[in-house]
Parts: sequence; C-alpha cells; structure tokens
Amino acid sequence: MHRFKIHHITQYSYDFPVRDSANQIVLYPVNDHFQQVLSHELSVSGNPLIDVYKDYYGNEVGAFMLIESHNKLIIDSKIEVLTLPVPVPEDNEPKEVQWSKLREIREHIPFIDFLTQEISDSLREISKITHLQDHDTTTPLKEAIKLMEFIFDNFKYLKGVTTVESTLDEVWNLKAGVCQDFAHVLLAMLRSLGIPARYVSGYICPNKNGMRGEGATHAWVEAYIPFYGWLGLDPTNNCIVSDLHVRLAVGRNFLDCSPVRGTFKGVSQQRLEVGVSVSYEGDSSSEPESKPILSEEQSKNEDNSAQGNSYRKYLEMMQQQQQQQQ
Repeated sequence: MHRFKIHHITQYSYDFPVRDSANQIVLYPVNDHFQQVLSHELSVSGNPLIDVYKDYYGNEVGAFMLIESHNKLIIDSKIEVLTLPVPVPEDNEPKEVQWSKLREIREHIPFIDFLTQEISDSLREISKITHLQDHDTTTPLKEAIKLMEFIFDNFKYLKGVTTVESTLDEVWNLKAGVCQDFAHVLLAMLRSLGIPARYVSGYICPNKNGMRGEGATHAWVEAYIPFYGWLGLDPTNNCIVSDLHVRLAVGRNFLDCSPVRGTFKGVSQQRLEVGVSVSYEGDSSSEPESKPILSEEQSKNEDNSAQGNSYRKYLEMMQQQQQQQQ
C-alpha cells in the first residue's frame, strides 16, 4: 500500500495572443478497488467552466473553452491517491482452455476495439516474431510476459528520438523510444496473438531501485487474461503493474488517453512545457510540496510552422481556395 501526492502541470505559451482555446483533458485518476482517490485539485488559468463526462471506455474527461485573449494557458492538477497491491493471476487453468476462451470473445463488443490492429507495414514482421513459438505449449499469461521481456531486451529507452505522433513503423524500425512507444509495440504483439490489449496512461512512482519514466506521465499496457481479467504490463520497466503505478485512463492507443488535447484561434506558434512531481509517505528525500520542473515537449507539427494549429490550417486552406478561384 502506498500513498502518493502527484503534481502535474501543463503549460502552453504563445508568441502572440490567441483566443477561443478549446481543450480536452484526461487528468482524472481511476477510482476502484486497487486505487483510491483521496483528493484531486484541478485548476485552469482563466477559471473556465469544465464540463466533466465519461467517455466510451469509462474514463472521466474534462472539456473547457477559454474564450478570452491569452498568451498562456496553464492546467494544474494535484492528486492524492492510495494504491493497493494487485494480485497476480494464478494461471492454473489448462492452457488449451485459456486460448479457447480468447477465441470465443473475439467478436464480443467489449473486446473488439482492443483486438483491432492499426494499419502498419510492421505487422507482418511482428506477427512472425509472435508466432515463432507453438502457443499450445504455454498460456496467454506466460506469452504476454515473454513479449514484454522481448521489448525490454530489444528496444532502447531513448528520449527525444520519437514524439507522441511517431507511428508503429517508425518505432519498430528505430528499436528505440520511450514508454508510449513501447506500449504501442506491445499492443500490436499481443493483439497479433488474439490477446485483447489496451493502452493505459498514468504515472509511475519512484522506488529505491529507480524506474524509467519517473517525473513524467507514463504509459503501459493491460492484457486480458482468461479467468482473471485485465493485467497491467509495463514493457518500459519489464514488470507487472502493481501499486507503484497510478492509472488515469485506458483506450485503444495514446490518442484515446492523451492527457491534454486542444486547439485555438490565432496565428501564433505555441510552446508546450510539462512537469510532474511525485512524493509519497515514508520517502525522506521527497518534498511533498515541491513544484514540478517544466520541460519543453515537441511534436512533429511544432516545427516553427503553423501546422500544429488547426485554425491556421483552416485559414491557409481558405486562402488557397480563394487564389484558385481568382
């Protein structure tokens, strides 16, 4: 059992004033038998009204619009959560029965989305690797753990070589990336075997041995294990998820779980900075009230051009149409 305090700041800065900033946030931690939310403070600069609803996958999602002109948008989330150990599957059922159960649920609505592969040239090579072994000799649980270990052993953890928009093909060819990249690869590998798998966003909390992905949002995978349910697997750290992980949302991929998404009206370029700090009871080196250190994040579209702003894309498209009509 652990009690964590997590402070997550997202800050957008603009070169020139913008307006009508419409945003979607997925920053509400899961509250269930293994994770109890003790408190959650969420503030947004300008104090807009936040409409909170449940999406198709059961995640709490907030939506707001900041209409007034602004040069900066800050989303500040502070949570206190209690996490409990998650039991590991006993894996006692016959392997043939378990694989049969997975075949039975392929067309069941709750699992269809988590078995559907994204279009990728790498799937053929991924399928060859996942089918190298005769699965009649092992269980879905053991196979899922083996694939997690494969990614940990064969992919390098390198920051800056990918973005949140990097495709499965890019990550597979690079054999490098960070947590969301490894999660997407594991999703593809599990789904190729007929094991439902879903993307999970959240945080990873430090322990005495250190963990990859600390000090930022984290991502891992949940695989559906027959006679057990959803089991978290963290390929970045080669471990089964337990009480050191704090869950925010689940979905088919990163797009379903992105902590913050939005657009604005204006012709300004934007700068995105994110910081996460974690403290917990019993950690003498942790400062409970320490403010996160912001670091700049960049996507493919944020390249000193207007491509990252859908409103400016619209203006450019209208200008092109007007020039064609003249």
